[in-house]
This record gives sequence, structure tokens and C-alpha cells, in this order.
Amino acid sequence: MALSVDDVQRAAHLARIEITAAEAFDVQNKLEGVFRLIERMRAVDTTGIVPMSHAQDVMLPLREDHMSESDPHKRDLYQRNAPAVEDGLYLVPKVIE
Repeated sequence: MALSVDDVQRAAHLARIEITAAEAFDVQNKLEGVFRLIERMRAVDTTGIVPMSHAQDVMLPLREDHMSESDPHKRDLYQRNAPAVEDGLYLVPKVIE
């Protein structure tokens, strides 16, 4: 992708960044380097490669899901500030029609 110094200066203006002509030229060279890297990465055939959620094959340890608050009076204390409560549950307005 060809990028001109005018393009860099326009992007800097839109971002409200003040740059000199020399800085714009330097940024242009750096951005063109990034674009070349992106083009090299796009050229790699990734057919059949499964996307990964993490760079390392790790599994986070899972813990048992259990209730940690055993004092029922604290729940009543917390729910006193709620706008609407019924049978120990918080009532919220319907958001999907």
C-alpha cells in the first residue's frame, strides 16, 4: 500500500497531533515497513491451520463453583439498596422486546 507524506500529515491532523515534515517522513517510512510486514504475513498459506486462543497450549486450572457467602443477613443488607427485589432476587427492567 502506497502511503504519501500528505496521508501521514492528514492522519496526524485528524488525530490532533502536531508533526513536522521531517517527522511525517519518518512516520511514513515506519508505516510502510508495517504495511510490508502485513503483506508478507498475508502471503503465508494458512489453509487448514486452526486458530489459537493463546500462543501457548495452556489450560487454566478450574476450581469448583460453590457459594462463598454463607450469611443470609448480608444478602438482605445488600438488597435493601436495590430498587426492586422479590424472593431474594434482584428485579431488572425488561430490555428485549
